[in-house]
Amino acid sequence: MPSLKPAAGLPGTPFALLLSLLQGARGLLLLATLASLVGGLGATAMVALINQALGAGDDQLSHLGLQFAGVVGGVLLLRLLSQALFMYLGQRAKAQVRLRAIGHMAQASYAHLERYGSARPLAILTGDLDTLVVFFLNLPTLLTQGTVILGCLAYLGWLSWQLLVFALLAVALGALGFLLVNGRALDLLRRSRQREDDLIQQFRALFDGAKELKLHRRRRQVFVEETLARPIESVRRQRTLGYVLFSAASSWGSLVLFGFIGLTLFVLARVFAVDGHVVSGYAITFLYIILPIESLLGAIPVIGSARVALERIARLDSDLPLEPIGTAEPDQGFERIELRGMTHQYFREKENSLFQLGPVDLVFTPGEITYLIGGNGSGKTTLAKLLVGLYESEAGTLLLDGSPVDARGRDAYRQCFSTVFSDFYLFDSLLGVLAPHLESQARLLLRELQLEHKVSIEDGGFTTLDLSQGQRKRLALLVALLEDRPFYVFDEWAADQDPEFKEVFYQRLLPDLKARGKAVLVITHDDRYFNLADRHIKLDMGKIVAHSHRSDSIDEPV
Repeated sequence: MPSLKPAAGLPGTPFALLLSLLQGARGLLLLATLASLVGGLGATAMVALINQALGAGDDQLSHLGLQFAGVVGGVLLLRLLSQALFMYLGQRAKAQVRLRAIGHMAQASYAHLERYGSARPLAILTGDLDTLVVFFLNLPTLLTQGTVILGCLAYLGWLSWQLLVFALLAVALGALGFLLVNGRALDLLRRSRQREDDLIQQFRALFDGAKELKLHRRRRQVFVEETLARPIESVRRQRTLGYVLFSAASSWGSLVLFGFIGLTLFVLARVFAVDGHVVSGYAITFLYIILPIESLLGAIPVIGSARVALERIARLDSDLPLEPIGTAEPDQGFERIELRGMTHQYFREKENSLFQLGPVDLVFTPGEITYLIGGNGSGKTTLAKLLVGLYESEAGTLLLDGSPVDARGRDAYRQCFSTVFSDFYLFDSLLGVLAPHLESQARLLLRELQLEHKVSIEDGGFTTLDLSQGQRKRLALLVALLEDRPFYVFDEWAADQDPEFKEVFYQRLLPDLKARGKAVLVITHDDRYFNLADRHIKLDMGKIVAHSHRSDSIDEPV
């Protein structure tokens, strides 16, 4: 079995994605398919044996009985083999798609990830992948029952080609009605799946906004009764109608088949003067294939759901374009980072307007502490994300030691930075960050940040993250210090800290970073500590309105 590794990029169509999942396992797929097909032919042979036994003498019955027992045993073994192989292929495909999707999301640009949100990727990594597994689990049924139907039709043709023509017309009529209804049902399933993506986001808000909901009864009622209840009801209606239509389509097929049996027994047998043994064979065979046809039609919605799932997975390629990754190794030092005429635009939902940052002209050098100040919404965090390479600029140039940072070099450039943004995420694992020789330093930092009584470091990770926001920020600071990058960016780090830790941060940690030759950018409103910075940059409405050094004066933030 080939190793499963995250792949960068996903095939752009559902069919191409399905083919890529089967690479390296086509031998198993062929074996599983053959087992299903041969099992279906064996089930067809059982019908022929039953029909022969109805008109056989006593001397033939024992021989036919042995043949029947052998066919039954073979069909059961083949069915077990095909189901086991397709189950394995389904779980293998699920693991491959999950790893590919994760690899794709990890390599997508931050700006696209930010706009895309987490609801749809989470739905893909869970519900859609389970749908894909169900599809593989139903493949034995689709192949076996399809073979049974074709084999039975062939047997009917051998009995009487005239009746076969009417039989094929009946099957075509049933299939046509099914496909027409199936298309409508599939559209309902697709739309309900899209609604569920929005619901997942709202389900998260139920927990993330628990404080606000508890403190505001009317908001809680509106949120539950309208924001949640209405989409849930829409999903229920669409799903129910979709599956009712699937059932109606299946019932239509059964109605046509029963109608054909009646037509054969009471009309066609007289018109074509068909032998009674042939007529009974037709009746038995058609009664026999009703169950396979219903099983086949019942499994077809699974194909529709799998198609929707594959479409959504394959669409990740266009929804989340990959960020090119260069081969250059990250350089852990720099002499000069320059933003020359850089601008960045994005749409603000609340204001329903386009916001532009810049043009920005700034230079950063090692051993310098810079405070970035300004009112809320002035663009401070956006500027920080532009500086560290998370955002691309629409105009201007980003230069590292005089060389432009292009798309292929942006990932290596980002490795110059350690950051703690206001919306930081704290991983419980320190793998990739905590080298063995840094464990003593990490434990020392835990003591300095007064966290050793709350959390410890074991097996390369934190023992708990069940901490207050201020304590979690201190852990995030610890991680950033362990990374030991040449440029540090702190976005309102001290906002959730006690006065004691504000003193530690501004009076001890920042000067220590400067003494070690680190460049530091601090987004802050703490005007009490403005005098400790080497320079100040003030933003207002996306523009730099003041830029001063320690010896100059700076207005208080708006």
